[in-house]
Amino acid sequence: MPPTSEEPPKSSYWVGFQGLYSRFYAWLLRRMPTERQRLLAVTILAGGLCGLAAVAFHLSIMWFETLFIDRANAAPGHSWIWWTILSPAIGGLVAGVGLTYFAPAAAGSGIPQVKVAYTLRYGLVTVRETIGKFILCATQIGSGASLGLEGPTVQVCAGVSSMLARMARLSPKNSRRMASVGMAAGIAAAFNAPIAAVTFTLEELVGDLDQTMLSGVIVAAALAAVVEHSVLGSTPIFHVQANYTLSKASSLVWYALLGLLAAIVSVAFTDSLLGLRAWFQRLSAVPRWVQPAIGGAATGGMAVAALALFHLNGIAGDPYRTLTMALTGKMTVTAMAVFCLLKLAATVSSYSSGGSGGIFAPALFMGGMLGGAVGYLDVSVFHHPADSIGAFAVVGMGAVFAGIVRAPMTSVLIVFEMTGGYGLVLPLMIANMSAFALARYWRRIPVYDALLAQDGIHLPHGSGPFDPHDNDYLPVIDAEAAH
Repeated sequence: MPPTSEEPPKSSYWVGFQGLYSRFYAWLLRRMPTERQRLLAVTILAGGLCGLAAVAFHLSIMWFETLFIDRANAAPGHSWIWWTILSPAIGGLVAGVGLTYFAPAAAGSGIPQVKVAYTLRYGLVTVRETIGKFILCATQIGSGASLGLEGPTVQVCAGVSSMLARMARLSPKNSRRMASVGMAAGIAAAFNAPIAAVTFTLEELVGDLDQTMLSGVIVAAALAAVVEHSVLGSTPIFHVQANYTLSKASSLVWYALLGLLAAIVSVAFTDSLLGLRAWFQRLSAVPRWVQPAIGGAATGGMAVAALALFHLNGIAGDPYRTLTMALTGKMTVTAMAVFCLLKLAATVSSYSSGGSGGIFAPALFMGGMLGGAVGYLDVSVFHHPADSIGAFAVVGMGAVFAGIVRAPMTSVLIVFEMTGGYGLVLPLMIANMSAFALARYWRRIPVYDALLAQDGIHLPHGSGPFDPHDNDYLPVIDAEAAH
């Protein structure tokens, strides 16, 4: 029948693709007739492809950083000031246009979006939001936004696993399982931490796991980490030379104080993030696509202040190089205190104005700076060795991460895997659990759930699939509606 006016003709390329896919699926069914076999094959393939996608994403951000923020910082004379401010503003403008007109679901950190896909859409992450997240987030972070790449890596990898699930025509239940596979693979590749990837997926996304899902999560995390190791190297993210341990029991007093301060910083960060985000959502005088540029310009201004005062970056651009200095005790207490506050303000500005990027890296950065500053108290008051400064910075990373993200098991394991050191188990447990418990007591709703609530999305607790007859669920089926 010839196409009607209501049914536009399909291009020859699309028809050819459909024919190729039909032959591929028929071949797949002959080789793997049961869905359980296809699920295993897709899980293994997802682990490898997610690792490659994560590596490509990280390398893209590094390329953009070289192109934008590194050049801006090195501009001659006083022009570096204006270029350092303009670079994240331009990146924010590009991201704002793309998020408004191309892929609205690519906004935010990526973790809440995957939680929505897992709970309400049986793991569906569309190709458009996957591509949008990759390009727009790489552009914005690479141009100097104070945001992390770890959460976006999770959304990109969840998009890859979702695409594979659709290609293999898995059932809704197994397609939903593939979302957890994508999250685990994304965290493993982003942090070079496959064990923490499994615990984070358990804590943050699914809660109760059946054996099939748990097996898939472990396999995908391991494969993604292997791919990332093969391309980018197997060394920990932070090169901490000293093997930090708890050398003096009296230091536990300061570790307990660090837990309290980490909880305060965590609550201040989340309250500021939600408050400024609500203000931008009410800001009707400025178009939505312009707003990320405002946050970018504010971030650039804070980066200028950090460079002018301490000749160090980390506010705009790669934060881990500066954080490594704190972990090795090579920063002054004043610099670490100021950097903690500037990073908090810059991340709130970049995220709340509507950008695309995560909060993992900023949380670790703030925690490292806070912990190092408390370490100076330990050295000054108790006259402990100077190595205490780096040890406190390591513990501070996990404490603030636990207070903000509310994943206490992951906060301990991720520090172990990122630093390659296991000598601070007791201080980490004390500081992390204190920060987690106090932050949860003061603010019951975790930050990701609070961000979704601002968008009118209320996820139920637990891992049951979406039930359209259950009033506790918000039936957000359109991927572009949840952002």
